Amino acid sequence: MLLNNPIEFQGNVFTFLVLYIKNDTINIVQKAIFNKIKESPEFFKRAYIILNISYLTPAVNWHDMQQAITDTGLRIIGVSGYINCILKSIIIKSGLPIFNNGKEILNNINILKKTDLLNLKKIKSTVITQPVRSGQKIYIKYADLIILNNVSTGAELISGGNIHIYGTMRGRALAGVHGDRTRNIFCTKYFAEIVSIAGEYLLLDQITASLLGCSVYVFFKKNNLYVKPLI
Repeated sequence: MLLNNPIEFQGNVFTFLVLYIKNDTINIVQKAIFNKIKESPEFFKRAYIILNISYLTPAVNWHDMQQAITDTGLRIIGVSGYINCILKSIIIKSGLPIFNNGKEILNNINILKKTDLLNLKKIKSTVITQPVRSGQKIYIKYADLIILNNVSTGAELISGGNIHIYGTMRGRALAGVHGDRTRNIFCTKYFAEIVSIAGEYLLLDQITASLLGCSVYVFFKKNNLYVKPLI
C-alpha cells in the first residue's frame, strides 16, 4: 500500500541504562561488568546502554575499552558525561553519538508548563485490569496509571503521573517522566527491575532485601530516590 507520507516522526519515551565507567583499566572494568551480569543475566541480556565516561582520563585506550564492553554482550548506543577534547575526537571517529546529560535534557525540554500542571487535575486516571506481560509497554502521557493485576519481568509502565500497581510488580515503572519529582510509585508486592521518578533510577539490586515482596512506595526527596514500606 502506498501512502502520501512515507515517513513520520513521533515523540516517544525510551528507557536506557547508563553505565558509568570509573576506571581506566580495561580488564577491571570488563570483569566488573561480567560480575554484574551474572547477578541478573536475563535483565542484562542484549541490553542497550549509554556509557557515561566522565571519570575516564585521556590516557585510556578508548578502542580497547569500547571493544571490551561490547564483548560482554552489552550494546552501546552512545556516550554521555563530561568528555575531554582528546577523547571526544576519538569517540566521534569511532562512530558513536555523544549525548548531552540526560538530566539536562529532561530539565530543559520535558518539564511540564505550569498550565499543563494545572490541567493534570482534570485528567482521569487510566486503569488496567489485565496482567501486563513481558515485552508489553504502557505509556500514559500525564494521567496516573493504575494496574489492578500483576506486571511481569520485561514489561514497562511509563507515566507522567503516579503509578499504582495492585499486584506483583516485576517489570519497570517510570513515573513523572516529564520531570515532575512530586510523583510517586505505589506497589503491593515489590520485585521491580527498575523504578524511576523524573529520570532518577533504582535497580532491583539496590533495594534492601527486606523490602522485596512487600508493599512499598517510591518517592523523590532531596535529590535522591527512596523506597519505603507502606504503613
